[in-house]
Amino acid sequence: MPAPHVSRVWALYRRILLLHRVLPPDLKALGDQYVKDEFRRHKTVGSDEAQRFLQEWEMYAAVLWQQTNENRQNSPEKAYFGTTLSEEKLNDFRDEQIGQLRELMQEATKPSRQFSITEPTNPKV
Repeated sequence: MPAPHVSRVWALYRRILLLHRVLPPDLKALGDQYVKDEFRRHKTVGSDEAQRFLQEWEMYAAVLWQQTNENRQNSPEKAYFGTTLSEEKLNDFRDEQIGQLRELMQEATKPSRQFSITEPTNPKV
């Protein structure tokens, strides 16, 4: 029998991908790939880490939902997505997470904003 949080994880994953549909195409592609990688990477974490993972992604979904509603009132050129990370939150990150965040920031702020999104080479059976 699956763990009780599995349905919560799947519902959150689907909700985030649905929310990403409102993003500009290049940010949607980057966001979708990042979410897929992160959820895949955290499949086998312990209970405490899983709870924190879910909390953070639920906050992300809530912020994205709020920004989507606010952006509906503005013109598309003025759409804003994202938030500033507090120094406290940054200090909680491991070196690996800081590296991932730096890579994500570099991709998201590229002038041409053309991403090379690749799917895993192993087809699902």
